[in-house]
Amino acid sequence: MNETQQLILLVDDEDSIRRILKHKLTNLGYRCIEAVNGLEALNTLQNNTVDLVIMDVKMPVKNGLETLPEIRTRFPDTSVIMATAVGEINTVIECMKLGAYDYMTKPFDLTEVGMNVNRALEKRKLELALKDYHEHLQQKVDEQAQKIRNSYLNAITALAFALEAKDKYTSGHSERVANISVAIGKELALSDSFIERVRIAGWIHDIGKIGIPEAILNKPGRLTTEEFILVKSHCDIGERILQPIIEDDDVLSMVKHHHERYDGKGYPDGLWGEQIPVGARVLAVADSYDAMTSERPYRGVMELGAVIAELENNRRSQFDPSVVDALIKIKIANNVLV
Repeated sequence: MNETQQLILLVDDEDSIRRILKHKLTNLGYRCIEAVNGLEALNTLQNNTVDLVIMDVKMPVKNGLETLPEIRTRFPDTSVIMATAVGEINTVIECMKLGAYDYMTKPFDLTEVGMNVNRALEKRKLELALKDYHEHLQQKVDEQAQKIRNSYLNAITALAFALEAKDKYTSGHSERVANISVAIGKELALSDSFIERVRIAGWIHDIGKIGIPEAILNKPGRLTTEEFILVKSHCDIGERILQPIIEDDDVLSMVKHHHERYDGKGYPDGLWGEQIPVGARVLAVADSYDAMTSERPYRGVMELGAVIAELENNRRSQFDPSVVDALIKIKIANNVLV
């Protein structure tokens, strides 16, 4: 099947909603089939190879929140976008925890619908390619295995680029965090194999922000409590996005825990000190350093002296002191003040 013929299942009890979505997506070159509730959707999925499901949360017989976990379990190669009402942030968070790739709010912005569908299908294509990689790795000769590994790394990079395309303020952030983390890892005399895992985690540490609305990511003012809860969920979302792709527990734990604090006041699990994976402690310092030395929607670039002072002031509270010392030593030794 050509990519322009990918099959989308529209699940909504309102005929008018399905009709609008079908008209838009058909014009974009997709094939669409319909279901009026979750039970009918599951039956339809059993008899059709569906690439993407767009599903309403509130429906009779079997609602979207009840149906989503079954789709993720029984049809793991099918991506799901949930449709929610404006302002249902708790519902949105629950959808992402249950495995939805993304969500859209009603009434739909049809331009945004097309963009969200394209992103979801691109992510699905990457996941299927990487799944095929894992299934066939042992059967391939060394040369072919290296080619597949290159494809794997390219796919990871593509995921990072997809994130940064969504937030103009993070352009180049993932690559810089990866490079800074590698330098810190070398200064701390970590093994080459572990440093390579740190590099990969640096590229994709914020991948969960794909599930956070752009309006929140780019908000210039202070976030509301509800918005901050949603932003914090990107750690768990990132781990969930990557679990079908990456089998390395070290990389997954770095992505999940890079916002933990040395004093235990971070998130998502409130780990402290040595409980925090060493790779996550490295990423935390590299991430904060790059954030402070880059422009953000809520402030400009900080001066180097202020950045160093901030790192020093937060040794043993936010940051592992040995990691802070390693970064400062690198910057002094190389006279690199960027």
